[in-house]
Amino acid sequence: MTNKTVAQQVVDTLKELGVKHVFGVPSGGWVDYMEALRTTDGIEFVLATHEGGAAFMADVCGRITGVPGVCFGTFGPGATNLATGVGSAYLDRSPMIALTDEMPAAKRGRIVQMAIDHQALFAPITKKTTRLEAERVREIIFDAAHVATSGVPGPVHIGLPVGMSALPAAQESAKPIAPKIAEPAAQVLLDKMRELFVQADKPVIALGMRAITSGVQEQVIALAEKFQVPVVLNPMAKGMLAESHPNYAGVLFHALSDVVGQTHQQADLVVSIGYDEVEFNYEDWIPNAPLVSLDIAATDLDTSKYTLACDVLGNIKHSVEYLLASDCAVKNWDLDALAQRKAEMFARMSPNNDAFGPCAALDILRDKFPQHGIMTCDVGAHIHLIGQKWPTPKPGLQIMTNGWSAMGFAIPSAIAAKLCKPDTPVCSVVGDGGFLMTAGELAVAVREKLNIVYVLFTDNDLALIRIKQEKKHNPIYGTPIRERGTIGGDNIFGVPVLKAYDKQEYAQTLEKAFAMQGPVIVEAILNSREYDSLVLRKDKP
Repeated sequence: MTNKTVAQQVVDTLKELGVKHVFGVPSGGWVDYMEALRTTDGIEFVLATHEGGAAFMADVCGRITGVPGVCFGTFGPGATNLATGVGSAYLDRSPMIALTDEMPAAKRGRIVQMAIDHQALFAPITKKTTRLEAERVREIIFDAAHVATSGVPGPVHIGLPVGMSALPAAQESAKPIAPKIAEPAAQVLLDKMRELFVQADKPVIALGMRAITSGVQEQVIALAEKFQVPVVLNPMAKGMLAESHPNYAGVLFHALSDVVGQTHQQADLVVSIGYDEVEFNYEDWIPNAPLVSLDIAATDLDTSKYTLACDVLGNIKHSVEYLLASDCAVKNWDLDALAQRKAEMFARMSPNNDAFGPCAALDILRDKFPQHGIMTCDVGAHIHLIGQKWPTPKPGLQIMTNGWSAMGFAIPSAIAAKLCKPDTPVCSVVGDGGFLMTAGELAVAVREKLNIVYVLFTDNDLALIRIKQEKKHNPIYGTPIRERGTIGGDNIFGVPVLKAYDKQEYAQTLEKAFAMQGPVIVEAILNSREYDSLVLRKDKP
């Protein structure tokens, strides 16, 4: 045995992994862990106002750093609250270690206040769920980090039995385990992939989120340029290819995706790279053409209707480099026509009058916000515009949730981004519906003295649902946030609220906000009708 308690061993092990923040809402069972965090340099506990917000913060920390984000929730309601953000890490593919209180062995399975089976709760939304043992603290945590970061990243849940934290920890020899790196794909698959690509007349490249994490940006750009092939992206692959690049064709699923479809529907072969169907199912967009997938996870495709010509399972970077070495002529695409379609698409998403709508609000924000800054956003109509029109200079500078798509993501995600990148400008775009879900986390930004500009799009409308109602010729019901007005007040939880009613006032207000210290809300009072003609378009006929 050592002189360390289990609680101290847990904290020291997390620190050894590179964890700098643990987010959560404390419980009586968490007190020993908090004391260990308080007395250990280089790692701190960040009190959230809701466990769901804490887990969103851990999700984004995991994305940005590559080190599992860590969050905590107590029994029952603490765990179920935490589960919303854990689900985000699961479907948005972020490495995470989610900690919860658990009943001691003698009380498991009995009728006890707040008690549910946390192992059963987290099993469907984690890669693995387990519980801590005093004799195996380092082994269990290092294994959790290994599982969380290997292959398709995701969360691992560890239950902390109450009463164990103060026990003496065992002497352990366990060491951190490096993430498992995929082996190269089988040679027969690589050769078949290359043959299909060489024979194709008009292949299209589709990028997914694992194209970012596999580090193939340089190779993908070289591939597109060498063979003059258009590239479409899933929303969470933004930044892989500049919007101004001649081979960039647009983002799937988001605003005016029917225009993007005019390109990919011409293809006679789809080459997907790091594509995760959790963002957008293939069947909803691919043309009637064979699919070649370069990934580490098996492709999910309805093969009764579509052809999976080659599932190239293995190291993505190796597969892309093998494809890049293909010997064939430039493909038969009209890139001038692509440029024209793209120019018309962006023109349709530009403000065309003096009205103050979301298109103008995003254009002005992009002009005022540093190019190297990180922008996070919430779920709603505005995310469809951001996905298509927000110029993103490189991966990681626009952070959204698409696989999980939880409203309320924007506020906590910006907090995590600023904590992880304190010297990088951070702003966040959120609709008034999502704002109300996690507004309490603004108190965290105040307490941590974080310079974040929250741009609140106030239109008093759950626009995506309202648009769907109107498409069915149903009356508008249950979607207005309020009858009229603003979010209320000029200060929320200590965060100043600066209101803007037109484009000029908004531009001036943004400049003022970016010069201020601490978190600031810029409330842009907009008309949501601009979304109606831009979002929820079909990606193919």
